Amino acid sequence: MRLAVIAHDGKKAEMVAFLNRHIQFLLKKDIQIIATGTTGKHALQAGLEVQCYASGPKGGDAQIAAEVVNGNVQLVFFFRDPMDKHPHEPDIQMLMRVCDVFNVPLATNPASAELILKGLESSVSIK
Repeated sequence: MRLAVIAHDGKKAEMVAFLNRHIQFLLKKDIQIIATGTTGKHALQAGLEVQCYASGPKGGDAQIAAEVVNGNVQLVFFFRDPMDKHPHEPDIQMLMRVCDVFNVPLATNPASAELILKGLESSVSIK
């Protein structure tokens, strides 16, 4: 299973902290992590094993959306910052739409990500 993680600048530290809190669970479930470039760089600096794609504004959101379309990503955690403007908003909306079209769980904040992991812990089937 592959988890894609993306975080706006104001949420990157929160994403890394979330991943660190749950790393043992992710490892136990053999969940591989992929990330957009800058989010991935932060995760790597924290000692996490992450495959990095381009940064969001340079097409990373679109790369991850393509992985969802191709069936290579089963979960997406995108910690969004609703208080800031984002020049690549169309890419963000496209990624969210692709998750909906392909029925891939999408968490946009730590609370929803937590619930998804609890579902996995309860052996809920995801694709």
